[in-house]
Amino acid sequence: MDRQTENDPPAIISDRVLVNGVVTPLALTADGEIRWMESGRRKSTAEKDVLSFVVEGNKVRVKTLVERGGGICCEGNAGDYTRKDFVFEPLSDESRKLWCDKLHQHLDSLGRPKKLFVFVNPFGGKKSARKIFVEEVKPLFEDANIQLEIQETKYQLHAKEIVRSMDVSKYDGIVCVSGDGVLVEVVNGLLERADWRTALKLPIGMVPAGSGNGMIKSLLEPVGLPCSATSAAISIIRGRTRSLDVATISQGTTKFFSVLMLAWGLVADIDIESEKFRWMGSARFDIYGLQRIICLRQYNGRILFVPAPGFESYGQPASCSLDKEPSVSDKAIGYQGPDTRLEDLGWREMKGPFVSVWLHNVPWGAENTLAAPDAKTVLSLPCYHL
Repeated sequence: MDRQTENDPPAIISDRVLVNGVVTPLALTADGEIRWMESGRRKSTAEKDVLSFVVEGNKVRVKTLVERGGGICCEGNAGDYTRKDFVFEPLSDESRKLWCDKLHQHLDSLGRPKKLFVFVNPFGGKKSARKIFVEEVKPLFEDANIQLEIQETKYQLHAKEIVRSMDVSKYDGIVCVSGDGVLVEVVNGLLERADWRTALKLPIGMVPAGSGNGMIKSLLEPVGLPCSATSAAISIIRGRTRSLDVATISQGTTKFFSVLMLAWGLVADIDIESEKFRWMGSARFDIYGLQRIICLRQYNGRILFVPAPGFESYGQPASCSLDKEPSVSDKAIGYQGPDTRLEDLGWREMKGPFVSVWLHNVPWGAENTLAAPDAKTVLSLPCYHL
């Protein structure tokens, strides 16, 4: 291709095509860049910018999503995107077929999802999930040629019921257009399946549409993206994943699983007692939180914990003699928690009274609450931040 430099990756296909009626050199490189000449050298990166492509008569339309305020691959405000297509016309039928084949092959090699099961929670936050999905998320998924199976949740634990029995082999991922609650339901549903080891490999995506949105904020913020529906949808389309630890919680005969946080005291009170203000969205936490701080409560108790490496000096030495859990039947279905002898661990304790106890698996407790900043560097390590 014209003006190719030594540092340019090799071209998979290079040809002359028509762009806006002008014969222009065009190339698709091995690392997925589409390069052409138009008012100077321009490029688009398949992994980052390209959603899909479609043949329109003699022309090929490459559907892209770019930073607002610039052309394809021009820098704008991070996470501020707009749709902008690139149309070119190969000079022969043979060339057009070759371009389509190479574009197909490269997009398929990126490991992007092709079919998603989408939960939309119309009751979360300001009850705007349906509008967010229809106006901001669904069009992007459709432009990326992703097949969708959409389910609105109708009541609490509805998502958990569906996930517990769905055929996970039919999908490349599950998407929750909601706050953090539906995510927790989905994780618990997957872990209660007989095939939980296989089911848990199914990626789970989040689109912020609830009151808190702590999980998606924790995932987008480290890569410089705002906590928005568009940023979340783009990350899902690109197929970017990361592992996340799951905590097993036992309370009497009840067992459940947590991926975000656990709270006792002030934060738990605010979360539960502000439910009547759910219509306010995330502002309910601030307003009711102020009320609770003015009328501050204290809670008596003690915390037993096993310190992470480097934190052994916190608290006082303690022995842990927890009530023995009933033995697990060989016929028990689902994940039963870690096989660990708790009494053999190096326990420490802190004694109350406490105002608030907060355990975090990720940095953000809500979209505007950076509760555990140190969790940024250990997002996938097996520990909670106390």
